[in-house]
Amino acid sequence: MGEPFADAPIPGWLTEEVRARHWRGVGPHGAQECAGFAPRDEARARYPRQPQDIPDMAAVRAMFDGYDTGVLVADDYVGRLLALLGDLGVADDTAIMISSDHGETLGELNVYGDHQTADQCTTRVPLVLKWPGLGTGQRRRAFHYQIDVTASIVELLGQRPPRSWDGVSFAKSLREGADEGRDYLVVSQGAWTCQRGVRFDDWMLISTWHDGYHLYDDLMLFDLAADPHEQENLAGVRPEVVGRGLALLSQWYAAAAPSAARGRDPLLNVIAEGGPYHVRGALPAYLERLRATGRAEGAARLELKHAAALRTTAR
Repeated sequence: MGEPFADAPIPGWLTEEVRARHWRGVGPHGAQECAGFAPRDEARARYPRQPQDIPDMAAVRAMFDGYDTGVLVADDYVGRLLALLGDLGVADDTAIMISSDHGETLGELNVYGDHQTADQCTTRVPLVLKWPGLGTGQRRRAFHYQIDVTASIVELLGQRPPRSWDGVSFAKSLREGADEGRDYLVVSQGAWTCQRGVRFDDWMLISTWHDGYHLYDDLMLFDLAADPHEQENLAGVRPEVVGRGLALLSQWYAAAAPSAARGRDPLLNVIAEGGPYHVRGALPAYLERLRATGRAEGAARLELKHAAALRTTAR
């Protein structure tokens, strides 16, 4: 593919000031650890277009350009498939859905090229749907869970989703050209951090129970209309919005708790088991790395915040 984006501007929000702040920060897949805790040589061999750290703006460009090139390759193959359906004369009668398992943070919250947080960037999942008989070229912004997509496909196929499913079909709104969905969404992350976020109106409120060694605030509130890349935590200055978000989380949990795994919140199970899987047991070695790379202050803060985990690891 070469360098198809060499002349394209990089996103304006990730400035040198932001990069430098991230460079001083801590956390796996941050600006100094783009490969997480994996060996750098191994990561470089698997992902040659992706930098393993972000020491300057040239690396910022390499990160964006490498990711966008991967997307371009995927787009090319989707185009080939669609062209083949056209050549076979079945394009108009074929249902096509393009989606993903998650979004991606590309520098947001100091996570470069991964999906570690219960935030907008990670949990906003792309969905492109072409269905025979439905209008085309419509863009919708209503809130839906991925499980709602499954229920909708079942209904579009002329069946009724089982009552036991949590997914809520939005097939009716698709047929009518409407843009209707849920009032809010609750999203969770338990592999790299333990977080639960609630997405409502233009807001994303994130409650952090285990920060995955990023030193995230316990509560983070972002105005996605004004700050789509989640740079300014407004939790301290918009208590009324935080209160609304926490009330929605409580409302959601009251409905979800009866079916919780092992009788309690799955995130509590993860914490009891030693924390998020991908950072479990990694803190002692990471503290050494932080001190060796000029981030002793971050190491001290992590050591204080996670003292109990360090005592458990030392046993």
